Amino acid sequence: MTRTEPNDGAQTLERGLAVLVELSRHPEGLTTAQVAAACGLHRSITTRLLVSLQRTGFARREEGGAYRVGPAVAELLGLSRPQLREVAEPVLRRLARTVDATASLVEVVDGFAVTTLVAEPPSDGPRFSYRLGNRDPLDRGAGGVAALAAGPPRPGEPDRVAAARADGYLVTHGELNFGAHAIAAPLPGWGRPAAVNIVTNRQPVIDAARQPLLDAVREISAHVPNPEPSGRQ
Repeated sequence: MTRTEPNDGAQTLERGLAVLVELSRHPEGLTTAQVAAACGLHRSITTRLLVSLQRTGFARREEGGAYRVGPAVAELLGLSRPQLREVAEPVLRRLARTVDATASLVEVVDGFAVTTLVAEPPSDGPRFSYRLGNRDPLDRGAGGVAALAAGPPRPGEPDRVAAARADGYLVTHGELNFGAHAIAAPLPGWGRPAAVNIVTNRQPVIDAARQPLLDAVREISAHVPNPEPSGRQ
């Protein structure tokens, strides 16, 4: 006898795809309740589907709780070429050589500032370094705060996130590691909030790094495939 009803796996897949389609229709984002209402699903089912989509990169959750289509969709469709890390890698290597300090790419992943690329300077000597995959809080450290500034303005966001968005960079001293100095700049438009970060144990390096950092950000940003509004005038 042929079954006319989908099995549990097929039904879950169909519901997940329906949620994804609904998110694609609302680039401004939807709350869990809005998705549930639009798709005719129970809120608990919708929550599980959104969590799964977020975990796999097909949805992303904003600070305010709304969900939007995630970067995995663009990657799947080939719409995000070139990808941020591919563009940023050679730029970061040059930046590290220029400023003689560690340069890294920081991206917001699951509520953390995650280091996804690291470029070390060729010179020897003591320095602060970030390991690949390092996870830091978003509210402390130049990289995380600058990455938040890569997104649009949010109600109630910290003043220094707004300042980093307006100024184009942020400097911190010893927030994550004693004796470390850092400067970071937002990288808007890449589908996931990101920033370029420079960290060193020498204050004069930070003083001289601002312009090379901003030049690096401009070079990377020139390759943004589908620019998104960053909120910066």
